[in-house]
Amino acid sequence: MEFADVLATRRSVRHYNNRLVVTDSDIRALLDAAVSAPSAGNIQPWRFTVVRSPEARERLAGALAQRWATSAPVVIVVSLDPRPCSARYGDRGEMLYGIQDTAAAAENILLAAVDRGLSSCWIGAFDEAAVREALGITA
Repeated sequence: MEFADVLATRRSVRHYNNRLVVTDSDIRALLDAAVSAPSAGNIQPWRFTVVRSPEARERLAGALAQRWATSAPVVIVVSLDPRPCSARYGDRGEMLYGIQDTAAAAENILLAAVDRGLSSCWIGAFDEAAVREALGITA
């Protein structure tokens, strides 16, 4: 797909085809796109949690207060380890650069999904502590 078509086609989708199989190859391509995003000082502070099981998606949807998310066959949670950003750039690294870095990685995932014929939606409103607990994320 041409890049201009990827940009024109990307939409936030909240209803998914439950019969669609998202392959390991699809997930690898999305993660490869994510890690090719720019990052301040090339720190790459992003962390990715791939959520596939219905039980884990159910726990996550409860933490997100977004029930529709359970219908997605895969959810990729993009999180930030702020420690290396803070170590190199202080508060600005932790409060700005790390967030910018993870946002760029998330956008690359969304665009790569379109390129592979997959639908996606960015979820930005959630209870961070509840998501960590639901998925057992410690950092």
